Amino acid sequence: MNINMKDIISRLEVLLKTPSPTGNTEKVNAYVRELFEEIQVPVRFTEKGALIATIEGRDTNRSVTLSGHVDTLGAMVKELKSNGRLKISQLGGYVMDTVEGEHVVVEAMDGRTYTGTLVLTKASSHVHGNETKSTERNLENMEIRLDERVSSKEDVEELGIQVGDFVSFDPRTMVTPSGFVKSRHLDDKAGVIALWGIAKYLRYNGIKPNYTTHFFISNYEEVGHGASAAIPEDTFEFIAIDMAAPGEGQTSDEFSVTICAKDSTGPYDLEIRKRLVELCRKNEINYKVDIYPYYGSDASAALRSGHDFRTGLIGPGVDASHSFERTHQDAIEETIKLGIAYLTE
Repeated sequence: MNINMKDIISRLEVLLKTPSPTGNTEKVNAYVRELFEEIQVPVRFTEKGALIATIEGRDTNRSVTLSGHVDTLGAMVKELKSNGRLKISQLGGYVMDTVEGEHVVVEAMDGRTYTGTLVLTKASSHVHGNETKSTERNLENMEIRLDERVSSKEDVEELGIQVGDFVSFDPRTMVTPSGFVKSRHLDDKAGVIALWGIAKYLRYNGIKPNYTTHFFISNYEEVGHGASAAIPEDTFEFIAIDMAAPGEGQTSDEFSVTICAKDSTGPYDLEIRKRLVELCRKNEINYKVDIYPYYGSDASAALRSGHDFRTGLIGPGVDASHSFERTHQDAIEETIKLGIAYLTE
């Protein structure tokens, strides 16, 4: 399979740099729509805001759905403090230590945006001494310092900022000469770009998948209900493409596609897993099989909502998930290869 990874990674960089905290994904949805329409794959949106791109298959009586999610970790403004700073409420599950000192963007309801930094309330060791070291990093002890001349709640209100405004974190995206991609939000934008890479390969090579294939890009996965609704009714198999999680005690790595056997919601379909493993062996695709103790996916959400189909989960290995994430382009490429093989063999 000849896959243009230079193009894939350049599109991934744009995707990663487009803010999309859970609940505020309109801008990134517009970009993903452009990507699919560029390769002449029709797109529609669900009422909840998920994107569905569809390629007709040789068999049009049943369909396969592949999913990824564009929503990311982030925050919302919880309180305008009397000192002109902001308290936040988390979107998604992350440890506050991993976002201390991060540059942020606050988007007001009227569309205006403001930069800032998420800092400890006692951030200066020259002012607070050992308290800076000992203060627990939690929502109560951290605040956004806006890059504006504000010193009161009223000053912040004059900017148009209010409770409920979305906060996005600087992804700090970097692609290294050795092929690593370092960035926040590789979960799951690495999976979304893999989906686009699969679709692009099929279109550019004039290949029809075995069954009509839907690329379902969900927008609420990080809060648990991404693919809980609006999956095409004729779907008989559903494969989530989401990050794999390398770490101590895991088999996943940053260079392979991982086939997940089980996560915290239970095992994925055994027959699908066997087939995916066989496809990897047959096509010399670098793969791992792994289990994740603290993990759920769009496939999990779909099953919990009552859908009757077989499910699987694959994806590129992303080190330090929900923290300082990193993957390698090889893992994305191997994921694309497995997706193509699954749809066509």
